[in-house]
Amino acid sequence: MENRRSVLVTGGCGFIGANFIHLLLKEYPDWRVVNLDKLTYAGNLKNLQTVSESDKYRFVRGDICDAARVTGIFADEKIDTVVHFAAESHVDRSITGPADFVQTNIVGTFTLLEAARKSWLEGSPRAENLCFLHVSTDEVYGSLGDTGFFTETTPFDPRSPYSASKASSDHLVNAYFHTYGLPVRITNCSNNYGPYQFPEKLIPLVFNNSMKGEQLPVYGDGKNVRDWLYVKDHCEAIVEVVKKGRSGQCYNIGGNNEKQNIEVVTLICDLLDKKLGLPESGQPRRSLITFVKDRLGHDRRYAIDAGKIKEQLGWEPGVSFEQGMEKTVDWYLANQEWVADLVDGSYKQYYDKMYGR
Repeated sequence: MENRRSVLVTGGCGFIGANFIHLLLKEYPDWRVVNLDKLTYAGNLKNLQTVSESDKYRFVRGDICDAARVTGIFADEKIDTVVHFAAESHVDRSITGPADFVQTNIVGTFTLLEAARKSWLEGSPRAENLCFLHVSTDEVYGSLGDTGFFTETTPFDPRSPYSASKASSDHLVNAYFHTYGLPVRITNCSNNYGPYQFPEKLIPLVFNNSMKGEQLPVYGDGKNVRDWLYVKDHCEAIVEVVKKGRSGQCYNIGGNNEKQNIEVVTLICDLLDKKLGLPESGQPRRSLITFVKDRLGHDRRYAIDAGKIKEQLGWEPGVSFEQGMEKTVDWYLANQEWVADLVDGSYKQYYDKMYGR
């Protein structure tokens, strides 16, 4: 039945995955959620502490590249829906250590696809409402000039090991639709922001450094443009794709919020100055901004045309950038202990002791 699903969420202890699980358990009480997460540096069980005792939720620590573990979950839980978030996702880390990105993002996606193919298409009669949703990025499209937008038909032109690994997994997912008829869907989203984002990313990094009075590093001239999408809006869009999307289709998900990086940084500084007052130095937090050498292969501009998902599925973002940023800053102010645990690594030591490496 459509209102009863058994959903495998990969990478559910990460930023977007945790927000997605919170949304499902709150809004879809008939859906059961199994969260498979390796608990790498960016996965945090505290993100889901408030739902950990729900009888509609199960956490499994494991690697998406572990075929036996993945196959066992499909069998034990009768999985009919996969929402695949698990990925190495930080561009800087992909430049210095690309091997992990190839392993997780390509091999891991292949392992999940094979498990779904064998579970859903071989042997027993095919169930209804099957869906394998692969969550990808607008970075697979490369870089835009001052004008234009990425559409679902924009040719792939990845510029970093991260985006190349995501483009590869996108192609692999599409191939499983065309070759095997696996009921897949792909979403390509713009830059997410909101609660639970790991502090290496721009917005939480700027918040954390601002709170400590440390420099706020901005690549190049700070004028690289990204389209910013509030994470709850993104999660709601994914649910619509699961429920109403067509197999074999890709859907771009954007926030209609193009901002230069320097605009994002200064907005965070100004919000903190307004909410907390000036720091002891008496200088506005903008004074901490420091321009640093640009990142290798740094794409100049991303911008999403999200017209297809609006026209076909009726989704559009509901949170403006200014509203979303205020919600985000308020959340980080109320959860500074969460940030501190991530920065000093104490949460990771605890999980390794509890579950084993």
